[in-house]
Amino acid sequence: MPQTGMTLQLWLQQSAIALETLAAVDPALDDVRLEARRLTADVLGWSVTTLLSRSADTLNAAQLQTLQQALARRLTGEPLAYITGRWWFWDIELEVAPCTLIPRPDTELLVEQALALDLPANARVLDLGSGTGAIALALAKARPNWQLLGVDYSADAVALANRNRDRLQLPNCSFLQSDWYSATGNSRFDLIISNPPYIDANDPHLAQGDVRFEPLSALVADDQGLADIRIICAGARDRLNPAGWLWLEHGYQQAQAVQAILTAAGFVQVQSRRDYGNQWRISGGLLP
Repeated sequence: MPQTGMTLQLWLQQSAIALETLAAVDPALDDVRLEARRLTADVLGWSVTTLLSRSADTLNAAQLQTLQQALARRLTGEPLAYITGRWWFWDIELEVAPCTLIPRPDTELLVEQALALDLPANARVLDLGSGTGAIALALAKARPNWQLLGVDYSADAVALANRNRDRLQLPNCSFLQSDWYSATGNSRFDLIISNPPYIDANDPHLAQGDVRFEPLSALVADDQGLADIRIICAGARDRLNPAGWLWLEHGYQQAQAVQAILTAAGFVQVQSRRDYGNQWRISGGLLP
């Protein structure tokens, strides 16, 4: 393959400059040099460490063309995760696609909280709206004796989650298509966990950043974003074992409302946790 004369170092410099136009309209993109490194490393299938150690290498024509195409997509605002088809969550790498949300660091708080609970050694856990399978798979890896079931309304999302499960070789986790609890039958669980749709349809953030490319069905809910949370809380009593927990992700301004919904549904020890940005992000309660 012919060389182009373009070194990795020069490519990184030029792509970072190009990304400054995107950063001007996307507040979430706060480090163009890091973004250029991540895009380049992911497209080439390298780690960032390998990329930096080979910065003097010259790109061949195929590599340069692939990188230019990826950069052009990124400059439209398309999320890097969808361009590369993979993303990290907790300590696992996941396949991602536009049929699911991109796993975010704030959602790792649900994993952290679940692992801190005093659950049975062979706990059964239900992940509602599992998407890529991120939450269920992270828990399945951390707790090999737990049995995880993830459900999602989207058949494409379920297929993707199963591919992630197979690649990660986590036999204690399974996924199926379900409209919330509809396909779970009479199964009972020690923990129900969910990152449901919780954004109001009129929220201006829907027109900004990565969410413009993500499926609205996984983001938006009626009743000021609380409709699906109400469904989950109302149905949890019939699916939880005694002393079972329910934990939910929600919007930063919804903690008080979600706590009220949990209390009205009969949960006790209702509480909320802040995310890494110091915003109220998850709430949960215990079924007595």
